[in-house]
Amino acid sequence: MTTLTPTISGMTCAACARNIERIVKKQEGVISGQVNLGTEKLNLEFDESIISFEAIVKAVERVGFGLHLPVAEENSAADIKADEMAILWRRFIVSAIFTIPLTIFSMLPMTLYYLGLEWIPPQLDPMHFPVFNGIAQLVMTVPVMYVNRACFRNGFRTLFQGRPNMDSLIAKGTLVAFLYSLWLTGENMFLDAHNMFYYETAAVILTLIVLGKYMEAKAKGRTSEAIKKLMGLAPKTAKVIRNGEELEVPIKYVEVDDIIVVRPGEKMPVDGIVTSGQTAVDESMLTGESMPVNKTVGDQIIGASINKNGAIQYRATKVGKDTVLAQIVKLVEDAQTSKAPIARLADIISGHFVHVVIAVAILAGAAWFISGQDIAFSLTILVSVLVIACPCALGLATPTAIMVGTGKGAENGILIKGGEPLETAHKIQTVVLDKTGTVTEGKPHVTNIIANEEFSDDEILRLAAIAEKSSEHPLGEAIVNYGRSKFGTLPDPQHFNSITGQGIEAQIEDKNILIGNKKLMEAHGIPTATHDADVLANEGKTPMYVAINNTAAGIIAVADVIKPTSKAAIQRLGEMGINVVMLTGDNKRTAEAVAKQAGIKTVLSEVLPGEKAENVKNLQSQGQIVAMVGDGINDAPALVQADVGIAIGNGTDVAIESAEIVLMRGDLQGVSQAIYLSKRTMRNIRQNLFWAFAYNVLGIPIAMGALYLFGGMLLSPMVAAVAMSFSSVSVLLNVLRLKRVKLV
Repeated sequence: MTTLTPTISGMTCAACARNIERIVKKQEGVISGQVNLGTEKLNLEFDESIISFEAIVKAVERVGFGLHLPVAEENSAADIKADEMAILWRRFIVSAIFTIPLTIFSMLPMTLYYLGLEWIPPQLDPMHFPVFNGIAQLVMTVPVMYVNRACFRNGFRTLFQGRPNMDSLIAKGTLVAFLYSLWLTGENMFLDAHNMFYYETAAVILTLIVLGKYMEAKAKGRTSEAIKKLMGLAPKTAKVIRNGEELEVPIKYVEVDDIIVVRPGEKMPVDGIVTSGQTAVDESMLTGESMPVNKTVGDQIIGASINKNGAIQYRATKVGKDTVLAQIVKLVEDAQTSKAPIARLADIISGHFVHVVIAVAILAGAAWFISGQDIAFSLTILVSVLVIACPCALGLATPTAIMVGTGKGAENGILIKGGEPLETAHKIQTVVLDKTGTVTEGKPHVTNIIANEEFSDDEILRLAAIAEKSSEHPLGEAIVNYGRSKFGTLPDPQHFNSITGQGIEAQIEDKNILIGNKKLMEAHGIPTATHDADVLANEGKTPMYVAINNTAAGIIAVADVIKPTSKAAIQRLGEMGINVVMLTGDNKRTAEAVAKQAGIKTVLSEVLPGEKAENVKNLQSQGQIVAMVGDGINDAPALVQADVGIAIGNGTDVAIESAEIVLMRGDLQGVSQAIYLSKRTMRNIRQNLFWAFAYNVLGIPIAMGALYLFGGMLLSPMVAAVAMSFSSVSVLLNVLRLKRVKLV
């Protein structure tokens, strides 16, 4: 199977998108073809053994559209869009140059008559010079029709194929006005008539429509700024060491295992592992975390992050499309190209809308003509209905909001993998949290040191840290790390012995050190009766007894502590009315101790890895919309089972791939932020859909002459063109409000 996401050219409305989907899905070998009107891209999956991409391109071109795959960095979707905008702007300028004098020439006599002024320049007076007037207007209208010929070409092609779109409505309306005016010009020339014309109607409509398209394209460009920002993060070159020399090469020539040199203030070109030096790195553009992260030998480097204050060298591990940045860009692009379930209603309506509008326009015009109105009045009704009733706003309502919503999430380190999870997240009622690595840090830390009377805390810690240097146990590693943070470099023990299931024994400075559990102490006849150990155990901590020269010296407690942000994040979820459940394989006492610290009331402990998904399913069976948050391989089945799977970004690849939302920052604050972003995005979509529907429900009857029936105004086609353009632009402006949302 081959998956591609080509850019589409020539689309003007939701009907176009539906037509492209229909023609693509008809091709044998195409598995799926989903168009996103907001990004103007086609999410295409096909079997290359049955059909080639070139064949799909030709099928799409036959119905008046184009598919483009960037062949180089310079030929990007942004470049294609920029070219389209430049063409639209040129069309508008040429159209305006002829339309403005045409409008003055045609409207000035009527305006002067209306104001009661008798003097009219003879050349402008259609009563005195009807033939000259008609020919002059014709000459000024033809260039406007010509520069906008694409509208007629696409409009009538789709109309004759039985799949009319916005261009079909505009082309039909303006051509009717133009041909009728041409007929009236002929009457003036050959039958000595004194007719008024509708050339300016055709020209003004085309000019306003192309201006509206330009404004819409510009606003759409602003909705995809998140992708542009992400793509602009990566540096263009990298300094690599080859054959002992430092060379500056284009980033595309960097290879895996190259040694890269980065100085203060420079960006990391690709992903890798530090081989020498130490520094602080700003990863905020990828994770949303404002604090710099310290990096030393062995630490991971993320491409596009910024080196703050130290020179380092690191070995490239991922380049090109495999880097974290490239994966994030791909993730956001896929999300923006996907459709949310709420978009299906708009798709269905817009797919049939144009057919209905054409029928309504013809019936309305015919009804007025039959009722006694002249052909000019009926023509005005027909053209107004065709122009005002475009489903553009309806088609843009959902995809553009999803674009901005997912982009906003990416800017804050929240990667949402599609429209569906973005829509579902606002319905979440229960959040299930894994404990280790999600609520807690995922690695043990020293929490307490309790020394007996004849020993000091520092003495116990220093000796224990030296003794544990040769240990591979995670609890011992926690003691060593804490010791190094307090005392710096630690010497090696003179003797070391690991006692399975009990602890360790070491010789340091002629002192015999024992560190371990009760069994180890009892085996050496050392008393362990202490109230402190029980208190620590009840708090979910692991007490480790320390003995020096067979004398009980004290206790060092180690625990997997909760993350600094976990308690506030869980409290925020509670404020949002969301039930929080902790799901863990740990023993009940430890789980309840951690839950108490984090402010979680419901705990499911001693759950086997294979049972996590079943527990999520049980909550769903109670009618709950459930989100699962986890970071480990054992969380993957539960992430898939949940209505929304949320992975902690510093977790395993399996968890990240199984989830629909990834929190790059690695803390729980992103959960409430993702839900809040979903709520705001869905509210924005509902506003867009309401106004798009309301616009057509109100606009079409007015264009049909509903107000005129009761002595009100008659909507002119030119006003209809302005209203139609404004409807799309207003939806886009409403969507852009999402960019200012502050995630809390």
